[in-house]
Amino acid sequence: MTFPDFMRAFPALDVPFPEDSVRMYALRSDSGLAVYFDVLKDMAVPPHSHKGQWGALFQGEIELTVDGVTRICRPGDTWDIPAGAVHSAVLKAGSKLMDVFEEPDRYPLRPRASE
Repeated sequence: MTFPDFMRAFPALDVPFPEDSVRMYALRSDSGLAVYFDVLKDMAVPPHSHKGQWGALFQGEIELTVDGVTRICRPGDTWDIPAGAVHSAVLKAGSKLMDVFEEPDRYPLRPRASE
């Protein structure tokens, strides 16, 4: 699965993830931030918390831990992480997913570099 060209033109994000591990494509509104992730290498997201987050997996596999409960997510699975819940993830290379954050300013947008 490849995200269409118009989505790959969405702004990137300024996040603490290695650029060679994941590509991100973001849309922001006054109500939230939607981010499409294209995982290039296996990577771990350390435990953290913030306002509410909802997501869906389109391709691949991720291991998601929320408040100490771990589950394996496969294509078609969704998750709803309540505000303040401590969560972490292991993302497998080749995974494609979307996360929608309650905080519109969760991550700053930045211009997209050539891919």
